[in-house]
Amino acid sequence: MNTHPAVALLRQLALVILAALCIGPIVLMVATSFKVQNQIFSTALNFLFVPTLDNYRDVLNEGGFTRYLGNSLFVGIISTVITVFLGCMAAYGLARFRFHGRSTLAYTSLLLRTVPLAVLAVPVYRLWSEVGLVNSLWGLVLLYVAVNLPFTIWLLYGFVQQVPHELEEAAAIDGCGPLRVFYKVVLPLIRPGLAAAAIFTFRIAWNEFILALVLSDRATRTLPVAASLYITDMGVEWGKVMALGTLIAVPPLIFTFIAARQIITGLTAGAVKG
Repeated sequence: MNTHPAVALLRQLALVILAALCIGPIVLMVATSFKVQNQIFSTALNFLFVPTLDNYRDVLNEGGFTRYLGNSLFVGIISTVITVFLGCMAAYGLARFRFHGRSTLAYTSLLLRTVPLAVLAVPVYRLWSEVGLVNSLWGLVLLYVAVNLPFTIWLLYGFVQQVPHELEEAAAIDGCGPLRVFYKVVLPLIRPGLAAAAIFTFRIAWNEFILALVLSDRATRTLPVAASLYITDMGVEWGKVMALGTLIAVPPLIFTFIAARQIITGLTAGAVKG
């Protein structure tokens, strides 16, 4: 069906506007990170300016950036590994084993993810205080695992259901036990789902602010919490905030790029050349 040129033009224009709305804030953040304070607050349109690295130099040299980066990497990577590991095993159990309430549990697990994280701040703080997990990186790890696990189970449940039973039955006939069937047959076939779950979990754990602010101290701050240190009584140091924001955005982009390649590899693994 041929599309009218005017309709195609409007469609392309809409895509350009949507792309500008998505990319615009990122460009503004990066550009602001290279400006000095008086350029940031200038009312004149200064698309051309002399960039400066002072904001990045200040962020990297003061405020314990290395420690905060290490905390964020630890919390993000460990919580992602634990969540994906538990999520894939739980999803496999829900998809393959028959028990009462299996379908209800599988489809209602996502409802737990609809609870706003801000609502959990006070009860989690009280609970974590009782067990000594406040101001602990492991406290954040366990919290992010609990927060992200329902969605991970729901996501991987659908991927496991798409794996043909015949493949598992063939592996069992060849002498593979249940665990070996799971690791040798099922896991390679749901690799795109594992990558998608890892991207989602890592980005939540990396960018989350409210719970990390409530449950951390100076030694266990993550990078998003560290960004709030530049909001002072004297005003907001926008140059440093944007510089740190740009640095915070880099690791998730790298992780997403690596995981996305696994998604593409998994989706094209069964392609046959003609």
